[in-house]
Amino acid sequence: MIIGGDFMIDLTFLGTGGGMPMPYRHLSSLMINYKGRKILIDCGEGCQIGIREYSLGFKSIDIIFITHGHGDHVNGISGLLSTIRNSGREKDLIIIGPKGIKDIIKGLMITSKHLTYSIEVIECEEEKLFFNLKDGRINFCDEKLSEIEIDTLPLDHSTDCIGARIKINRKAKFDKELAIKNNVPKIIWSKLQKGEVVDYEGVRYTSDLVLGEKRRGIILSYIVDSRPIDSIIDFICKSDLFICEGTYGDNDDLEKAIKNKHMTFKEGATLAKRSFSHELIFTHFSPSMINPKEFINNATEVFNNSHIAYDGMKKEINFIK
Repeated sequence: MIIGGDFMIDLTFLGTGGGMPMPYRHLSSLMINYKGRKILIDCGEGCQIGIREYSLGFKSIDIIFITHGHGDHVNGISGLLSTIRNSGREKDLIIIGPKGIKDIIKGLMITSKHLTYSIEVIECEEEKLFFNLKDGRINFCDEKLSEIEIDTLPLDHSTDCIGARIKINRKAKFDKELAIKNNVPKIIWSKLQKGEVVDYEGVRYTSDLVLGEKRRGIILSYIVDSRPIDSIIDFICKSDLFICEGTYGDNDDLEKAIKNKHMTFKEGATLAKRSFSHELIFTHFSPSMINPKEFINNATEVFNNSHIAYDGMKKEINFIK
């Protein structure tokens, strides 16, 4: 069970629809808040409305993760980049996506010229990226110093599409007895506990001299616009939260799901069960599905801890004690 810990991440579902925005549902987009800095996953048209409506802020977005190049996931990029500029941002921004995302961003930026910050666009194929918080933003870093790991997986959709597995690492426990045993001066304990390397009085000290037992982090997996391929199971294994596309709720829509490279609720729940995930939340609902909750039994019959997202839904995930 997920219970209180020394830190948590906050999630806000900006939109939960797929295909086209509806009067009652914006397009699928998720905002992740980690220590006041933001990671945005997907950015369909109207994404800015949710960011403003839920008072999440634009200037603190450091990473935009795009699952694929279909319009309902990228068409809001141009306006968002301009709004981020208007917020006064000057620090670099990172955009991560599948093969071809560089050309897509280049095209969308035709209407977003004269930015006050630079953009680094990364095309990922089964790649792991490491980040930490430094100088007031999320930055690339060495694996040993990482606070956030983003892993990607190619999915089975009608265009190049990737899933995300985001791990928030947790610092190992400070071991006072170990620090004393290793003759580490008390004055530098706090720096070593943060993972820093410290040169003190002619001796180099590293964090392994004061840190003991490793602790489990938080794993968040995000899979939209794909058939339920076997590689997803290992990729999302033991996720604290698995966010999955729910384009089709009705089991009778399986043929449509296969044809359009999407999933049913039952298929998403099967992935959650087989991967030993803790909790499943569906998003990315077809415009024709007015009330996704009507079909939740198709998921809970397979995986009991299944839920339906809605626009504006907030979720906290704490470290396991």
